[in-house]
Amino acid sequence: MKRKMMAFLLAQLLVFSFSIACFGASTLPPKKQTVLAKYVTAKQAYEKYSQDPANVKILDARTIGEYVFVGHAPMAVNIPLKFLDRGLTDKNKPVMPTNENFVSEVTKRFKKTDQILVMCRSGARSAACVNLLAKAGFNDVYTITDGFEGDKDDQGQRTVNGWKNSGVPWTFKLDPALVY
Repeated sequence: MKRKMMAFLLAQLLVFSFSIACFGASTLPPKKQTVLAKYVTAKQAYEKYSQDPANVKILDARTIGEYVFVGHAPMAVNIPLKFLDRGLTDKNKPVMPTNENFVSEVTKRFKKTDQILVMCRSGARSAACVNLLAKAGFNDVYTITDGFEGDKDDQGQRTVNGWKNSGVPWTFKLDPALVY
């Protein structure tokens, strides 16, 4: 009996460890982790959307310029978390003020009970969006961890994963009903 109990406990530990390794936030950089701990890759997001397009919503939180000029998922609603402003910061980064109306704009487009999959360029802004939306009472919000453009390869190019690199549909065609 003692052997069976030990084998059962060991099996449970292995299942738990495998779950954490494959699906847990511990594999994500801290800037991509959220308070809701709901994560999907771009490919998984498209599969989720394809299975239930009436109830799964895709939110693209990139700037209007990124959405228009880099491309976007054809069904993605664009509500930017940040705007691109003129100039550079003292760290040579673009000036990007926060969209103070982000949560109210999302609330106008989506119900708090909707399943929303949030995308940005590579997963950090979408995580920030999920945290803001969770604070506002949205509970079924996932971050698309690899974003639209994906992670950087060894040469610093965004060719690793991401919506654009995963073989799922994307477009430059603009639908006025979806653009911010």
